[in-house]
Amino acid sequence: MVAVNDTFAVEEDNCTGYYDDSGAEENITEPKELTPSEKKALSDLRTLLEEAILSNTLVDTSLWGVPLLPSKGHEETDTVLVKFLRATEFSASEALDMLSKTLKWRREFRVEEILEEDLGEEFDSMSYINSTDKEGRPICYNMFGMYFKDKGRDQMHKAFGTVEKRDAFLRWRIQCMEKGIRQLSFKKGGPASIIQIIDLNNSTAHAMKELRHATRKAVLLLQENYPDVILRNIFINVPFRYYIHRAMFSCFWSQSTKTKCIFVRPRKVTETLLKYVAPENIPTQYGGLKRENDDEFSEYETVTEMTIKGGGTHTIEIPIPEAGVTAVWDMAVVGLEAVYKEEFIPDDDCSYKVLIQKEKKMEESVRNSFYINEPGKVVLTVDNRSFKKKKVLYRSKTKPTVPLYTFLKS
Repeated sequence: MVAVNDTFAVEEDNCTGYYDDSGAEENITEPKELTPSEKKALSDLRTLLEEAILSNTLVDTSLWGVPLLPSKGHEETDTVLVKFLRATEFSASEALDMLSKTLKWRREFRVEEILEEDLGEEFDSMSYINSTDKEGRPICYNMFGMYFKDKGRDQMHKAFGTVEKRDAFLRWRIQCMEKGIRQLSFKKGGPASIIQIIDLNNSTAHAMKELRHATRKAVLLLQENYPDVILRNIFINVPFRYYIHRAMFSCFWSQSTKTKCIFVRPRKVTETLLKYVAPENIPTQYGGLKRENDDEFSEYETVTEMTIKGGGTHTIEIPIPEAGVTAVWDMAVVGLEAVYKEEFIPDDDCSYKVLIQKEKKMEESVRNSFYINEPGKVVLTVDNRSFKKKKVLYRSKTKPTVPLYTFLKS
């Protein structure tokens, strides 16, 4: 392992991911435009594929809902074909062979039926699609540690110790991928890939061993049959003993897959995710403002970001020009290490200030509300007690409210 400017390059055993521990920018983008030689490979693949379909050598004519016959002129077709070309270093013949094997596997595995199957709730806490990144790509969260939390060896063996259990896990994992595929658009400019966030919190060593055995076949199937569908794997809450995760995954991944990996230490999780995901789409457990089943704010309501220098204090004012409304606000400090307080200051100098929340250490994302019975402003004060600058995220709104005492009087 080589450390450069506090960014750790994971190179042992040819595992070429890195620890994003410095906050250095790492762009996640769709692959660049094709070079002339790559365009020729695409043209060759179109010809080979057309011949295979017309001669019935290839019986399947669509993949992921995209027609495969090039002469039909669907713009999504090239997007899918390029994914197989990239996986085979732009060899048209190898890409066709890989595509053929994928179509055969899908028939044998009955993938087209998998979305309709009820595979039970046993694994549902391990993986789910939640919101999108800044470019509209769906984000798949994998919560392996939460599944294994508080489970002993016997329970984990029971979960993955039989062929039937492992087969059920495998179908469930492919079902997750197919759900993600349904949220993609293979048209030009559309989100044609998925971001995976793998949370390794609570992942103990013996849990890793059980998970490694259970996921071995799933990783290989995803690599062989969903080329270039995963744009980036972001491992978060990674302990310094990174070899645990390398042992779990890297031995099953191709070199191109390994280069898509980012490993993030716990203290850098929110900062790293903010590079790729808007704060309103990052779950509160990772320092963002997204709450499940939120009936107050939607992902379309803007979040304001500001920076407080080390040892500095900043106030956020939410003006409330009219009475009879409730002010609601969200606030988070990236990296925590700050204290805050909330108060209402009326416009009338003869009225009293109201302390809504006394000074308190920021331990998680905060949401609060206050009924306004006279014009004024809600003031949020954030005090950065660290030597490093901190980013503050916040949003607010007001909503008409009928006071509770009105109902009590009636």
